[in-house]
Amino acid sequence: MVAPGLVLGLVLPLILWADRSAGIGFRFASYINNDMVLQKEPAGAVIWGFGTPGATVTVTLHQGQETIMKKVTSVKAHFDTWMVVLDPMKAGGPFEVMAQQTLEKMNFTLRVHDVLFGDVWLCSGQSNMQMTVLQVFNATRELSNTAAYQSVRILSVSPIQAEQELEDLVAVDLQWSKPTSENLGHGYFKYMSAVCWLFGRHLYDTLQYPIGLIASSWGGTPIEAWSSGRSLEACGVPKQGSVPYNSVTGPSKHSVLWNAMIHPLRNMTLKGVVWYQGESNINYNTDLYNCTFPALIEDWRETFHRGSQGQTERFFPFGFVQLSSDLSKKSSDDGFPQIRWHQTADFGYVPNPKMPNTFMAVAMDLCDRDSPFGSIHPRDKQTVAYRLHLGARALAYGEKNLTFEGPLPEKIELLAHEGLLNLTYYQQIQVQKRDNKIFEISCCSDHRCKWLPASMNTFSTQSLTLAIDSCQGTVVALRYAWTTWPCEYKQCPLYHPSSALPAPPFIAFITDQGSGHQSNVAK
Repeated sequence: MVAPGLVLGLVLPLILWADRSAGIGFRFASYINNDMVLQKEPAGAVIWGFGTPGATVTVTLHQGQETIMKKVTSVKAHFDTWMVVLDPMKAGGPFEVMAQQTLEKMNFTLRVHDVLFGDVWLCSGQSNMQMTVLQVFNATRELSNTAAYQSVRILSVSPIQAEQELEDLVAVDLQWSKPTSENLGHGYFKYMSAVCWLFGRHLYDTLQYPIGLIASSWGGTPIEAWSSGRSLEACGVPKQGSVPYNSVTGPSKHSVLWNAMIHPLRNMTLKGVVWYQGESNINYNTDLYNCTFPALIEDWRETFHRGSQGQTERFFPFGFVQLSSDLSKKSSDDGFPQIRWHQTADFGYVPNPKMPNTFMAVAMDLCDRDSPFGSIHPRDKQTVAYRLHLGARALAYGEKNLTFEGPLPEKIELLAHEGLLNLTYYQQIQVQKRDNKIFEISCCSDHRCKWLPASMNTFSTQSLTLAIDSCQGTVVALRYAWTTWPCEYKQCPLYHPSSALPAPPFIAFITDQGSGHQSNVAK
């Protein structure tokens, strides 16, 4: 017979353990933390986490002593997760978010404080997105310029790979924080992303309400690592093999970064995404990039829309940086221009029918011969971010009469008898310098074609003529800036006069050889 005191001694620890274990799994999702920014109206922010199956979870939003709203849900039995969608909130704060789990008579409470409502942007890509504020021009000045931007909050996801789609982030390098010189410039290619930070800072200057910035990037990575299996299959991407390409130095296995660094964020309500990637595809599945990039955008949009219970817009704004330049001999001279072109789904401009609600920052004129990080990593991220934010203001925020893209030809007229091509542009052009090599014509005779330079001849506010008398055959195409290094720093020949935005690269085909025929660019 066991003594009563011993029985009590055995039972009491069991009761205490059961009591504690009921709350062990109760937590917010990894990125829900103090100092965070939640998406403002018109969308509702999503709060979610993990708990004990069958338990009730009550989420309350407080401001000071006032209860703003209360939402009640339960923990899903098979997933151990709970989720609520808050009512749309105006920009501002700070607020406290409290979550309480109730199971029978046991209650467990979680709190996060100093929460703001504003716009949340996700920044992703490879090393040019990963470069920190410590690595840009005038880094000391940029790192110290934080006092006015304490409502711009930053989070940096840890570089992690996974074979399967993860529900939550495994780790974060930098949890939600107010900006400081230390967390903006924490080492090289660590955190915080300079393009992301500077883009958010420009948005804050314009909007004057909180901005949340999430950096999730990894250097040397091809688009295949950031894409779901669905989108890769839709583009007919070959099954994974070894990747013996020197442009790919980071994880390259299909979907491993999508699985670990993007999919876990899908429940978050977002305003939009900015993306800087492509260098690792200059000689890896290059010809598929005109499919894989639009497919990634479409798949991310669908996934975030569904994950946020429809709160993230189905076609949320997606901005990207068109590739800059590189002096390296590692790539063929055609890789960079091909990717630049494919980044626009071969239209030469965005938005376009295959890439709706997108915006682009042209960066081919922001080259950096002396970058200590290699010329493939130019240090002028301020201009990149400025050009990106112009696109966001126009596309994401609907600002009217704002120039956010450089000039492209509206029509190309072949004047064969005069030995000229006449280009008429959509916008005004500023010819900064004459360049006799940056325009090239495809000249064909005897069933053989070669590219020849077409020198710049005369120009006006919206038109430009090119001399094509070097072609003794038939001119069948025209291209502009179709090289890895088209010009020196901010010295391309064509810009928009008031915005200083460079004319983007293009290729156009001339199908009718009758004199006076007009061709549309990139159509």
